[in-house]
Amino acid sequence: MPLNAIEISHIHKRYQTLQALDDVSIKVRQGEFFGLLGPNGAGKTTLISIMAGLVFADSGYVRIMGHDVVRDYREARRMLGVVPQEIVFDPFFTVREMLRIQSGFFGLRNNDDWIDEVMSNLDLTDKADVNTRALSGGMKRRLLVAQALVHKPPVIVLDEPTAGVDVGLRQSLWQFIGRLNQEGHTVVLTTHYLEEAQTWCNRIAMLKDGRVVALDSTEALIHQVSEPQLVLQVEGNLPDSLQPLVLRSKVSGNTGNWVLRINQYTDIRHILSELEKQAVTVNSLQVQEPDLEEVFLQIMDSRKH
Repeated sequence: MPLNAIEISHIHKRYQTLQALDDVSIKVRQGEFFGLLGPNGAGKTTLISIMAGLVFADSGYVRIMGHDVVRDYREARRMLGVVPQEIVFDPFFTVREMLRIQSGFFGLRNNDDWIDEVMSNLDLTDKADVNTRALSGGMKRRLLVAQALVHKPPVIVLDEPTAGVDVGLRQSLWQFIGRLNQEGHTVVLTTHYLEEAQTWCNRIAMLKDGRVVALDSTEALIHQVSEPQLVLQVEGNLPDSLQPLVLRSKVSGNTGNWVLRINQYTDIRHILSELEKQAVTVNSLQVQEPDLEEVFLQIMDSRKH
């Protein structure tokens, strides 16, 4: 049986009156592409900080490739590459100098071949000798990714890696990360772009209020919402007879956007008939197959504490 790349066991963390993490247990297998999802304030960044040894848990333990992040922190940290959500950089060095310095933190010398490969895959080669303070926001984020990968860690954690960056970086980043995953690297992704998580992640854990509220394969989670939905924009109110079908809605002035549950496509005929009886004007209508975003919204809505 393969070793777990990450083992998180019964982690609790409190900040004064805030219970940031409440008995969180997750195991990520070697070579897995794993998603860690949740709304703002769910505890994702706190959990990543504990994994990286930047924050200590009140109780429980975390192991990276079998190394305890507290008792064996040097080896645990060597096993891990973290791309943080916040853009932090040292304004006094060039891109190449920053990557050489980062290599030195892990005792790596003569690492230029790998540095060149990382820069090439992240489209940083042209900026190799540019001072970091002259980089755009997107280029700085690319540098953060490069710094996390410079020591070839077997476990890579990406905390909102594509937030606020252009389409070009997203494509080159995912191609590179996808290749590393195929070569055996374990990847943990947190993102608000749920289509990215659906595309790349084999399994997903969802956090809310510091607790794990869902943990399963991406396919199994989506199958929880197996029926299609009908997306409507109407003038006026939705008839009372259709209210039991409502999954979510947004009303602005006299216009309402409604998402209705349908068990089969023939249900659409009944819905349109009810709307016609009440003389409700339909501005637009679309049938939508369930996706991870729908699952996320339903799980976050139903797991209220």
